[in-house]
Amino acid sequence: MRRTVQLEADGLAALRDALDGTLGDTLIAAVRMMLEKTGRCVVTGMGKSGHVGRKIAATLASTGTASHFVHPAEASHGDLGMIRPEDVILALSWSGGAPELASIIGYAHRFGVKLIAITSVADSPLGKAADYPLILPRMPEACPNGLAPTTSTTMQLAVGDAFAMGLLEARGFSAADFRVFHPGGKLGAQLLRASDLMHTDLPLVPQGATLAEAIVTMTSKPFGTGGVVDGEGRLLGVITDGDIRRAFRKGFVDRPATEAMTRKPLVAAPDQLAPDLVKTMNERRITSMFVVVEGVPRGVIHLHDLLRAGVV
Repeated sequence: MRRTVQLEADGLAALRDALDGTLGDTLIAAVRMMLEKTGRCVVTGMGKSGHVGRKIAATLASTGTASHFVHPAEASHGDLGMIRPEDVILALSWSGGAPELASIIGYAHRFGVKLIAITSVADSPLGKAADYPLILPRMPEACPNGLAPTTSTTMQLAVGDAFAMGLLEARGFSAADFRVFHPGGKLGAQLLRASDLMHTDLPLVPQGATLAEAIVTMTSKPFGTGGVVDGEGRLLGVITDGDIRRAFRKGFVDRPATEAMTRKPLVAAPDQLAPDLVKTMNERRITSMFVVVEGVPRGVIHLHDLLRAGVV
């Protein structure tokens, strides 16, 4: 098993070094060309190269480059119609000689569709036909028989990732953009912001309210906290369970809430990422925070909201 990982790591090391030469120059040129196109990146490949191609297409689509996979065999039976002149074809074949790719290569030339190839054989049919041939160094497969695609597929995937990340960086694709395409699962939860999870029906009392009045307002909501605001709606402080216990011991129940509140409480900004909120709450041993804009509370978020969203 260590041998397998080592051989694949050797393949990636060779690929990294090759990027300092013609391969890197061609990859950069392919990224620039793709940025100028108004169409999609149509990925294709047969066998294990096809499986890698599906992953590359998915990565491109989730990082800002419209993309989909076309099976080369299906392409010969009508799916060529899914490829438009403004598109770019990204074809994968380690040998560059997969016969199933012939119809796609011919279609690309006939209609002037730009063709990027990921292959290891420069003088193969695919390598010679490509406008942007990404020629990978030939490295031994990790398979003891030298047959099962292992090192080769790892290298193909890495080049596909490099292509996708080059486009992502050139477009300035942000975490917020990523969330638009990936709202579900753990990744989507990690990109949620306070404004996505906050409640807007707030437990607030004016600064002239008594602690008893603040307790009534606070307990009418499930957040375990209440806010005290001034005449302009700015947050002066918060009332927590701990504040209430201390006030009872001092007999402050009928005194102004401002005498019992915690001043300068921790607050969140609407665009603050959910994992940061969890970290702050855990470190400060609190379970809720007001979301504030220019001193005015706009929402409140509880630790349970973050847990339900799958942030942790």
